[in-house]
Amino acid sequence: MEEKCNICPRACGAVRGERGGGMCLSPALPRVARAAAHFGEEPCIGGSRGAGAVFFTGCNLRCVFCQNREISRGQAGRTLTVPELRELFLRLRDQGVATLDLVTGTHYTPWIAEALSGLDLGIPVVWNSSGYDSVESLHMLEGLVQVYMPDFKYWKPDLAKRYAAAADYPQAAKAAIKEMFRQVGPYELDSEGILQKGLLIRHLILPGQDLNAMDVMDFAAEEFPSGSILFSLMSQYTPMPGLERFPELQKPIDPELNDRLIRYMQRLGLDGYWQETGSATADEIPDFDLTGL
Repeated sequence: MEEKCNICPRACGAVRGERGGGMCLSPALPRVARAAAHFGEEPCIGGSRGAGAVFFTGCNLRCVFCQNREISRGQAGRTLTVPELRELFLRLRDQGVATLDLVTGTHYTPWIAEALSGLDLGIPVVWNSSGYDSVESLHMLEGLVQVYMPDFKYWKPDLAKRYAAAADYPQAAKAAIKEMFRQVGPYELDSEGILQKGLLIRHLILPGQDLNAMDVMDFAAEEFPSGSILFSLMSQYTPMPGLERFPELQKPIDPELNDRLIRYMQRLGLDGYWQETGSATADEIPDFDLTGL
């Protein structure tokens, strides 16, 4: 890999040394904060056995309201070599998890692709990202990832700029999600209801942002053939400390707004999942205490 990093859409050219650099604050090797069975994903990702979730530290998007800021700011975790990462994947598989769930690995794409190359896990590999992936980097994962589970957070550039300093997020996410579908095609579930391949788009409802959610759902319904993808509408937004500059984010999701968006999703005929308000809280955030490492 070139000395200057251009893995994600920011193409910031950071030199990633031991201390990390760029917006993601990531070092030159992958850093992981937790690797264990996780039961907080959609039923088709974890089922009764759980998803083998590998939580990578750092993030190239870094939304101001992030619930995982303990690790998204890049300061936690243990650095792993590619062979160590491959061994970690195998160890999780051997624990009987339903999938290998790679959480926020965008800024480590080349190393993850190398670790997966030639590895026969026998379970689906899930790319669980913010959606802020570059098409060029996604090409490295073709044939290695069976399930893409991106967020689509912001439909309009001004919202993405305000909350993530990434005005190009909508354009980048649309291109990335289209590439993900090109690679894996229509979704397929096994007899246990576990997603074996396909695209599952997630959207986290933000306070007062009903039009943002509707625009994202419109894209999902119009861009892909009916019944070919899954969609997850999430109302688990939890106000975090440090949002004094964003008073509109200092409140939970209104139940009436949530119900209205669920009905909208149903009218569009999108397959997938939704949450009731209050179904998830900060108490459900995993402990990033190096479990499994």
